[in-house]
This record gives sequence, C-alpha cells and structure tokens, in this order.
Amino acid sequence: MTTLVTPPEAVAAEVAPAAGRSVVRPGILPSPGARQWVSACPVAALVPGRGVAVLLPGGAQAALFLLPNGMIYAVDNLDPYARAAVLSRGLTGDRGGEPTLASPLLKQVFSLRTGAALDDPEVALPTYAVRVQHGTVKIGLPLS
Repeated sequence: MTTLVTPPEAVAAEVAPAAGRSVVRPGILPSPGARQWVSACPVAALVPGRGVAVLLPGGAQAALFLLPNGMIYAVDNLDPYARAAVLSRGLTGDRGGEPTLASPLLKQVFSLRTGAALDDPEVALPTYAVRVQHGTVKIGLPLS
C-alpha cells in the first residue's frame, strides 16, 4: 500500500489511520446533505500527481487526483473550454498555495478545491466530495 504523508496544517477530513500507516485526507469536505457514495478505486492504485478518470452513474466522468501531500480531489473530467473529457490527464500544480489542475489541451488552470478557472472568473468545474473508507476512495454525488 502507498504511504501518504500529509502536513499537520492541512485542513480536511481525516480518516483514522491503521496502526503504522499515515493519514489520508480528502481535499474537499462534503457539504451538508444526503449523498450517494460511488466507489472509485483503492487508494493504493493512485499515483501522486497523476489523475484517474472515474465513470459515474448516468455516464458522467470525474477526474480523481492524489497530490504528493496526501490530499485527494475530484473534479468533473470534462474540460469546459475544449468540451473533451481529458482533465484526468492534466497537470497538477500549485498557484500561491492553491492546488491546481492545468488542462492538457488548452492549458487553462483550475482550482482543485473549488473548481474555479483561475484566469476566468466566469468558468468553473463541478467538484465532488471525496472520502476514503477501508482503503477505497469514494466520490460523493448529491442526491437529486
């Protein structure tokens, strides 16, 4: 299993660690309300800094990212500029302490926490709540 190290000052939901293992912290806290939790993949299958595309119910896709600091984020996989499902192949980074994702096609940069396009205040990606249960990453979808 991959060992993840998270700085203590990071603010996020904490999953109780098993003996001798580091803490995994989802990057986006769920907002209040009922959710359908969809299993995405084992934490051990994630590679820090690389994305994974996840098929959601109804045919939508999410892009799931594990950052080197142990935070896990999920945003919509559809690039709002190119209209292609490619964001899981984007480049993760940081802009002034904000975790970011750059589109692999047109290089627009989005906040992984909020989904906002950092250079265009009128555009944002949908974001998803993330949690880890028994070593499995789950994505929270609001119930309609």
